[in-house]
Amino acid sequence: MSRNNTITKRGRKGSAKGVGTRAGGVAARARLGYCAPMLSLPSVCPHDCPSACPVDVEVGQDGRVGRLHGGKMPYTEGVICAKVARYAERIHHPDRVTQPLRRVGDKGSGRFAPISWDEAVDEIAHRFRLAADTHGPEAVWPYVYGGSMGLLQMGAANRLRREMGYSRQGLTICASIASAGWMAGVGAKRSVDSREMAKSELIVIWGANPAATQVHLMGLMARARKSHGAKVVVVDPYRTPTAEKADLHLMLRPGTDAALACAVMHVLFRDDLIDAAYVARMGDGTEALRAHVATRGPAWAAAITGLEATTIEAFARHYGTTKRSLIRLGYGMSRSRNGAVSLHAVSCLPVLTGAWQYEGGGATQSLSGGFVLDRTLMDGLDLPASDARQLDMSRIGAILTNEADALMGGPPVTAMLVQNSNPANVAPDTAKVWRGLARDDLFLAVHEQMMTQTARFADLVLPATTFVEHADLYTAYGHTFLQVAKPVIAPVGEARSNHWLINQLARRLGATHASFALDEWQLIDACLHASNLPSAEEAHKARWLDCALPFDKAHFLDGFGHGGKFRFAADWSAIGPDHAGLPSLPDHLDNIETTDAEHPFRLITPPSRHFLNSTFAETPTSRRLAGRPTALVHAEDAGRLGVTDGNVIRLGNARGSVLVHAQVTDGIAKGVVAVEGIWPDECFIEGMGINSLIGADAVPPNGGAAFHDCAVWIRPNASGENA
Repeated sequence: MSRNNTITKRGRKGSAKGVGTRAGGVAARARLGYCAPMLSLPSVCPHDCPSACPVDVEVGQDGRVGRLHGGKMPYTEGVICAKVARYAERIHHPDRVTQPLRRVGDKGSGRFAPISWDEAVDEIAHRFRLAADTHGPEAVWPYVYGGSMGLLQMGAANRLRREMGYSRQGLTICASIASAGWMAGVGAKRSVDSREMAKSELIVIWGANPAATQVHLMGLMARARKSHGAKVVVVDPYRTPTAEKADLHLMLRPGTDAALACAVMHVLFRDDLIDAAYVARMGDGTEALRAHVATRGPAWAAAITGLEATTIEAFARHYGTTKRSLIRLGYGMSRSRNGAVSLHAVSCLPVLTGAWQYEGGGATQSLSGGFVLDRTLMDGLDLPASDARQLDMSRIGAILTNEADALMGGPPVTAMLVQNSNPANVAPDTAKVWRGLARDDLFLAVHEQMMTQTARFADLVLPATTFVEHADLYTAYGHTFLQVAKPVIAPVGEARSNHWLINQLARRLGATHASFALDEWQLIDACLHASNLPSAEEAHKARWLDCALPFDKAHFLDGFGHGGKFRFAADWSAIGPDHAGLPSLPDHLDNIETTDAEHPFRLITPPSRHFLNSTFAETPTSRRLAGRPTALVHAEDAGRLGVTDGNVIRLGNARGSVLVHAQVTDGIAKGVVAVEGIWPDECFIEGMGINSLIGADAVPPNGGAAFHDCAVWIRPNASGENA
C-alpha cells in the first residue's frame, strides 16, 4: 500500500486512525456531529480518475453523510482514495453554494446576493437569446468538462448546444494529446484490462503516478510482486510516491520520452529481441522502423534524456527479454508539445516484442472504447449535426480576449454557462483567462458546488448537486464496469443537477428534443434499453455490469484498428489538422518550449495526491495534508542558486512570475522544477497560481495543453520573505 495513508479499505487492519477502521469511522462521525445509526447506501465516485469507484455512503437519519467506503468491485476490491472517503467535508462544507446568487460587486470580487431559481434561469435564457440575436448563436459557448464523469450530468449541456447551434467545445485540456498518440499506432480506443497487471512479470509505469491518480494499480503491482516476483519500472522526471516503490526509476528530462523509446527499439532490433513472426503479422512499416532507429541508440538517447546509456541499455534488454510485460501509458508524457509523438513511440514497444499475445502483456492506456452504449437520446445525436465552430477549451484565455485565430473566424463569445469545470484555476495562461472572464460584455453563469475562482467572475452562481444528490450512468477509462447510481440524500439547500438546469433552459429557449422532457432516471433507462442492457433499476441493483472485452479483442489479436495492423509510421494527417512537422516514424521531436540562458529550467505541474484538479483543494483535511504550494528543485541546482529548504523563490517567464516555497531534493532531474497542484490561486503568496506560467498554444495534431512543457527562470526572493 502507498505511504501517507492515501488509500482506505473497509476493515483493513493497520491503517491510520480514522481511516478504514471501526474506531476511526466512529471518531470521524463524531467530529462531524453524528450520533445516530448510519445507513450504508450505494453510489459511484464521479471524479476524473480512471477508477470510477463504487462507494458505500454512510447516511444518518438526519440526511447527513458520514464516511464513504469502497464497494467490493473485482477491480477496486473495496479500496477508495482517502480524499473521497472523507467526501462529507465537501458535501457539508460551510462555504458550499446552496442558493442561486447574482453578482452585486465587480467581476472577480466574489460579492453576490440571493435570487430565486426562476429569476436565475429566466436571466440565463434572456442573455443567451440576446447574444444569439446580436452576434449569432455561436456567441454562446457552454463550457463543460470532467468535474463529474457521469455520462448524463457531464454531457447535459451538449444536447442544448447541438439543438441551438451554440459554439462547440474541443475537449482538449486532458486526454486529446494522449488519444492522438495512441490512435496513431493502435487505431482503436481500447487496451488491456487493468486487472491483468497482477499477472505481469514486468510492469512499466510510463508517465503516470498511480499512487496519486489510479491507486488500484498499486495493489495490482503488489500482487504481481508477491505472487511471482514481478519487477516495476517507473519512467518519470521526478521521484513520485510510485517511483519510490519501483525497482528502477528512469528519471528522464521532461519531453524526452520518445528518445528513450527509440533507444529501446534500437536495442530490440540490434539484439534480435523482437518477435519476428508476430511483427510480420501485426506490424506495418517494420523495416523502415528498423532502419530509422539504427542510428538512435542508448548513447544518442542519453544525451537527450539525461539518463546513463548503460541504464537505458539494461532497461531495454530487460524489457526485450520479458514477454509478459505491461506498459501503463500515462497522460503525463503527453502533456508536452511533442506529447502525441512520444506516446506513439512508446506504444510501438509491445508490438515489437509481441507482448500483446500474453495475459498481463501489452499496454494499457484507456479502456473507454470498450463500452458500447447507444447514447443517441442522451447526447441528442439524432439532431442534425452542428456546423458551428469548435472552440478549443484549453485556449479559453485567447478566446475570451478575442484573439482572432482562437475565435475560428466567428463572433466574440458574449454568453457562457460553465458546468463541471473551473477554468480560471485549471486552464493555462491564467492571467489571460482572468482578463477574458472579467470582460464587462461577457455574461457568465457558473453552476457549481463551491465558490471557485471561476465562480467569483460570474454574473450568476447557481448551486449544483454533488454525486450523492443526483442519478447518473458511469463508464470508466481504467476498468471495464458499467455502473448506475441513484441519489442517496436530498439536494443540499437549493442545489439542482446539471440535467435539471439544462432541461429548464431548454424549455425557455424553445428546444424540443425528446430528452428535455425526461427526468434523469428515464433518460438513463432509455440509454440502457437502446443498448440492449439491463434496465436502470436492474443495473443499480446489481451495482456493476462487467463489460470486459474478450481476450483476443482486448489484446488486438483479431487486429489493430488500421486495417488490422499497428502503424509504426503514423499518418498524422488522419489524426488531426495541425500535423505539419510531425515525424511519421517514432522520433524525438524537439519542439518543446526552449530552455536558454534566460530560462534554463523546465517546469512541470503534476497532480498532487491530495487534490483532483482543483477539487478537494477547498476541504480542510486535503489542504492540511498538502501543506502549501511547493517547488521541488534539485539539490545541485539549489546550491548553485543559493536556495535552501523553505526559501521563497520566484519562478517566471514572459507570461508572468509566481512566488513559491522551495523544497530541495535529489529526487528530480537536474534542470527541472516541479510544482504539484492544482492549488487555488489564493494559496499562492501573490494570489495567482502556477498555471499563469503555462502556455496555451495548441499541441499538434489536434490541440491540447502542454502543462509539463514550460521554460522558466528561478530567482531567490529578493524581498527575503521565507515564511
